[in-house]
Amino acid sequence: MDTHVVIMAGGIGSRLWPVSTPEMPKQFIDILGVGKSLIQLTVDRFSGICPVSNFWVVTSGRYAGTVKSQLPDIPQDNILAEPEPRNTAPCIAYACWKIAQRHPDANIVVTPSDAVVLDADRFRKDIRKALEFTDCHSGIVTIGITPLRPETGYGYIHAPGATEGEISKVSGFREKPDLAMAEAYLAEGGFFWNAGIFVWNAKTISGQMRRFAPQIASIMDRLSPSFYTDSEQEELRRLFPECEKISIDYAVMEKSDDIHVITGNPGWSDLGSWGAVRAHTGTDGSGNAVTGNDVRLFNCTGCIVNTDGAGPVVLEGLDGYVVAKKGDGLLVCRLTEEQHIKEFSAGKQ
Repeated sequence: MDTHVVIMAGGIGSRLWPVSTPEMPKQFIDILGVGKSLIQLTVDRFSGICPVSNFWVVTSGRYAGTVKSQLPDIPQDNILAEPEPRNTAPCIAYACWKIAQRHPDANIVVTPSDAVVLDADRFRKDIRKALEFTDCHSGIVTIGITPLRPETGYGYIHAPGATEGEISKVSGFREKPDLAMAEAYLAEGGFFWNAGIFVWNAKTISGQMRRFAPQIASIMDRLSPSFYTDSEQEELRRLFPECEKISIDYAVMEKSDDIHVITGNPGWSDLGSWGAVRAHTGTDGSGNAVTGNDVRLFNCTGCIVNTDGAGPVVLEGLDGYVVAKKGDGLLVCRLTEEQHIKEFSAGKQ
């Protein structure tokens, strides 16, 4: 089996401001304090799935150097630099068209770069099972996470009757719900968090894109003669911005009738909020999660403090707050309001 792993690493992680910034977004940061960045943990998670020469990273041109410095074993030619962000459908199409040109029978995993998975062995088992399926089927397999709570920050996959660890047909996808709807999903069952991880073979994704996203597919066909040549970057700058700006979920996943899911919960989180970071960081006896050189807490409970690189930080009397500092940026915010951090950091009320 000719397996390839595509890592999407172009986001800016604005909900984790000020630690995650457009200059250095969360996928390149050791946000959990474990000695590795999230993209390095992503590569580790897929270790053994394929050789490192078959890893690909699609990122913004501004981050290509950071990718190379953090992942020096990935071939330079496998670091694909988008000239501008066009969402996940063009990003994925670029990588898959380029892989297919030299590996027409490739089996491809596409994954975000900024999630965490606690049970990597279980995760790899599910990925291998999905790859075995797509190696001999035309369907797409996505990873569905068994929900632990009525989460409003994730999209959902609906697969009634799905059995954990097995591949089941998807009935449909649901956008991020409000709390009442999320609670209804859990009560009904058969709903799973959408991890944004996809498995398919090169012929399948090409066919699905041609059917459901023909505008993007046609641009990739125009771009592909330049692949692996000196003119690729020039052609990419000329053609890629013409791609429709659309997610793979809207472009393909919600339209196709050949989507499957493998379900379970290997301790996955997209770390899309400070609350999610807190849930994956060790806490003290008062429920505080602390990352920093010299943090002193007095009468504080249920807080997350991330001030790595700052001087002494003293906090008193806080309950359920996030306090984060990096460079000149300082955030003090109630955890109940963390979904608005993106707007707060942009100066919006």
